[in-house]
Amino acid sequence: MESRGGYSPVITSADGSVEVHLEVDHPGFSDPLYRQRRNNIARLSLNYVPGDPIPYVEYSDIEHSVWAVVSKELSSRHDQFANDAYRGAKASLQLPTESIPQLSDVSKLLEPLTGFTYQPVAGLAPLREFYGSFARRCFFSTQYIRHSSVPQYTPEPDIIHEVVGHANQLADPKIAEIYLAVGESVKRSETPGALEFLSRVFWFTLEFGVVLDHGVPKAYGAGILSSVGELDTFQSATILPLDFVEMGREQYDITKFQPVLFSLGSEAEMYDRLLEFYSIYGDDYFEQISAVA
Repeated sequence: MESRGGYSPVITSADGSVEVHLEVDHPGFSDPLYRQRRNNIARLSLNYVPGDPIPYVEYSDIEHSVWAVVSKELSSRHDQFANDAYRGAKASLQLPTESIPQLSDVSKLLEPLTGFTYQPVAGLAPLREFYGSFARRCFFSTQYIRHSSVPQYTPEPDIIHEVVGHANQLADPKIAEIYLAVGESVKRSETPGALEFLSRVFWFTLEFGVVLDHGVPKAYGAGILSSVGELDTFQSATILPLDFVEMGREQYDITKFQPVLFSLGSEAEMYDRLLEFYSIYGDDYFEQISAVA
């Protein structure tokens, strides 16, 4: 058997059947119809060959309704809690709010803005493949959507996270340049330790980063901006000044609301500091900070 991903790994059996292994605490664990949908959508993604048309997913009315409900709840919170650049990029991208877009449609909207396109994956991609794809202006995305019983939360990255969170980010040309720098830094991070450190910094910046607007935290990270629960709670987290070394050492749990975040003083500082870090990061940087730890 072959396992792909970490949380909810996708298992391909010798007979060709595909199963997404859901943990017992997953909202969809006891729903056989949801589990079959996950298996079917995972199979489509596993069969994808780069360069071919992206597999079309025939979403159900229930799945479209989850997208619509979450989009509406996120939109009102974005107006209040998202940083200015994200809101501007979101307005430029103009994702549909009433129905789940196909990844091919997301690419058509995004590519003219920053050159990025989407590629389907069945689950969590290996770190090197995921971050390395950014250097090709490519973003790996799942195609399934969270369980309808808990539309405000998902313990794993679904299409709402991948598209509402990351595609809106990537519609900002300056953020897109930072993603490119992340992809290039992967080429310089050949050791497992350096790659893991890079992943942690990405988590606390482009996934869960905040900036201060007149002293008030505003979210620019996709993990916050795609989660109703995170948007409702992130300002109550312990918010520390940006520190790349501490980010690379901080533990986190992807299935919980984040209790510790790191902030920057402004959008301008966010662009400059992140681009500078990812443009120089690699094995040498990691060895230097490891030597003084």
